[in-house]
Amino acid sequence: MARLNITLPDEIAQILSTKQNKSRFIAEALKEKMEREKRDHINRLLFEGYKATAKENADIDDDWANTELEGWE
Repeated sequence: MARLNITLPDEIAQILSTKQNKSRFIAEALKEKMEREKRDHINRLLFEGYKATAKENADIDDDWANTELEGWE
């Protein structure tokens, strides 16, 4: 465990004063925030990857479109 001295806005400190285990509450809140930021970052990377390969994927779909209809005529 590490002991930290932090400064918080008064309204946050007032809300925190009602919590029994302040350290645990802050640690859980920070963990949730960091996990959300990590998920958001991964989602942005995935979106950028999908955008970057969209043309290639469309070309592959077009190539296969002809073979999907073979034998149906």
